[in-house]
Formats: sequence, C-alpha cells, structure tokens
Amino acid sequence: MKLFKTHIKDLVVLEPIVYGDNRGYFFEPFNQKWFNENVGKTKFIQDNESQSSRGVLRGLHFQKPPMAQAKLIRVIKGEVRDVAVDLRLESPTYGESFSILLNETNKKQLFVPRGFAHGFAVLSEIAIFAYKVDNDYSPENEGGIQWNDATLSIDWKLKDDDVLLSGKDKELGCFKDFVSPFINEYISNR
Repeated sequence: MKLFKTHIKDLVVLEPIVYGDNRGYFFEPFNQKWFNENVGKTKFIQDNESQSSRGVLRGLHFQKPPMAQAKLIRVIKGEVRDVAVDLRLESPTYGESFSILLNETNKKQLFVPRGFAHGFAVLSEIAIFAYKVDNDYSPENEGGIQWNDATLSIDWKLKDDDVLLSGKDKELGCFKDFVSPFINEYISNR
C-alpha cells in the first residue's frame, strides 16, 4: 500500500499494490496494522455499501460530535468524483475541499478523518461505493452543506441539470451560515 498526503492535514489517499495476471487480480484493500502504523490508530466498526446511477450526488454530509465519523472510502465498480471539505475550525485549511476520482481501475481509497463533510457524484452508468466508518450512525447528529454552495465552489464534473439529489440533500444549508461543531477536532487529530 502506498500513502499520499493531500494539501489538507490528515486527509490522505491510499493506493494498494495490485497483483494481476491472465487470471485476474488480487489486492489487499485494508490491513489494520499497516493503517495504524501509516495513517493513524482508527478502529473501524462498520462497512457500508451503496449502488447509485449516473448523476446521483450524495452529500455533503457529516456527523456532529460526539458521533463524528472517520471514513475509509473506495469504489468497487464504476467511477465517482469524491469530495471532502475541512470543517475543523482551528485548521488552517478550514473550508477548503479536496476532490479525487475513485474508480474500479485505480482502486485508490480516500481516508476522511472526523471533522470533514463528505460527498460523491457518480460519473459512470452505475457505481458501487464502499466505505468503513469508525462510529455509529446517529440521525439526530447528522448535518450537511449544499452540494453547489457558491463559497465552496466544488467542481463535481457533472452539469447541474444532470445532478440527482435526495429530498434531504435538496434542503441542506449554505456554508456561509454554517457553524462548525468541530471545535477541537483539528487539535485531537494532530
């Protein structure tokens, strides 16, 4: 496994070593010991998977403390534009985003620590999206920011008319009105 740092502290890209031949391929998408030694001690408690069609955009979502979640994200089939936004108030990159193409070919993964909003847009006909989390889902602690927020200015690689949102995602607020609940997350992630 190779580790690549992004411009945002603690947000990293993982690229597995893929062994392939005429029979197919093999790779190790996760190894707890390697992860603890190279990324940081995180105990994942649940795996989630979703399937979505082209144009589906899910996000930008987060869980507020004390139910904040770190995520390890990958795409099993298809391709997505994956985005994380730093919401850690003390972070020098507060309000900045990072985006990456995750797909079945590059097999890259994105580790999103606690204190970030996260979302993805499906660019292929379908995508199977998988991720690990380190904390339970709590509906009363969920939050989000509009996908097309002008302040964040995220390029999702889709035309606005092609974006398919859930009813809940259509109602999310603006970043300029956002009050970060992640006051100490940057300090605790150092």
